[in-house]
Amino acid sequence: MNVPLLDLKAQHRAVTDAVMARVMAVVESQQFILGQPVQDLEAAIAGLCRARYAVGVASGTDALLLPLKALDLQPGDEVITTPFTFFATAGTIHNAGARPVFVDIEPDTYNIDVAQVEAAITPRTRAVVPVHLFGQMVAMERLLPLAARHGLAVIEDACQAIGARRRIDGQWRSAGELGTATSLSFFPTKNLGGWGDGGMVVTSDERLAGRVRRLRTHGGMKMYFHEEVGTNSRLDAIQAAVLLAKLPHLAEWSAARRMHGEAYGAALAGVVGVRVPAVDPANEHIFHQYVIAAERRDALQAHLKAAGIGTAVYYPRPLHLQNCFAYLGYEAGAFPVSETATQRVLALPVYPELAEAQRDYVVAAIRRFYGA
Repeated sequence: MNVPLLDLKAQHRAVTDAVMARVMAVVESQQFILGQPVQDLEAAIAGLCRARYAVGVASGTDALLLPLKALDLQPGDEVITTPFTFFATAGTIHNAGARPVFVDIEPDTYNIDVAQVEAAITPRTRAVVPVHLFGQMVAMERLLPLAARHGLAVIEDACQAIGARRRIDGQWRSAGELGTATSLSFFPTKNLGGWGDGGMVVTSDERLAGRVRRLRTHGGMKMYFHEEVGTNSRLDAIQAAVLLAKLPHLAEWSAARRMHGEAYGAALAGVVGVRVPAVDPANEHIFHQYVIAAERRDALQAHLKAAGIGTAVYYPRPLHLQNCFAYLGYEAGAFPVSETATQRVLALPVYPELAEAQRDYVVAAIRRFYGA
């Protein structure tokens, strides 16, 4: 049996007619840059995230970079984040002109350890970038008061967490609702993915939303007139059309991922050598990735590959040990939880269209490897 890590063709077969109708409407209009589809998507995503504004940009990376640039960071300013995340989280902090400062992660959720954040704050700290990793929200009810006490902006990296929610004080709060600004990615492999790169910044701060809109169009809102030096980071109308066609399915797709996650958890819970991902009871996880911690991880991955099962390691090297961040001065051992995670994590297939027989095949292969 073949079980890919992700099957985008299966998803496309389910939404082909709706997607192609919207895409062809853009083609017929011959208006490919921004335009009504982007405006419609911005309104829909703002509503989903319970934010006042949304600004479509060219990628998830730009959705991180532009709100950071809107903070007018100066050389020597610091921004706190996690070393266990996709490179863009820290790369954009550097490219916005600040110094990344890392804080270790929680061993169960892989999210930033909020209890360690305050010790990392200095007089140069300007912001915190919590990453809602693999589709599970950070404990924002703990982070936000801390940030407020120190006058720090909070830029949520929700590039893996569109539609995720957390129950705070008895109410569901959405990824994108609480921070100063939030970054979303529409990379094709995301839970809501386009036909190429795309991203969005959501915020309830009118000034910040206006600034990001200006930055995405070379620093000006009127053609050939520029208030500042910005960049070209516009969401294409065709990408917006694809995403608008898929958006009505997002909730059911996320529910299917949760169902697969629960089934994996039940089937693998007693396997010695495997730790299933922990779900914070306050969270509604969307399982962008289903990531186990496995002893003899590399051997297990080879075993699964031989059985026709796709897997991936997110992430094989923490950011503080990347060559490009050597200037920060961190050494091996600085963040032991993150470093241990890189040696053990393994993502299993969890896409919505995954068949029960395929999921059972994955479980059986893992149990066979560990003699369970």
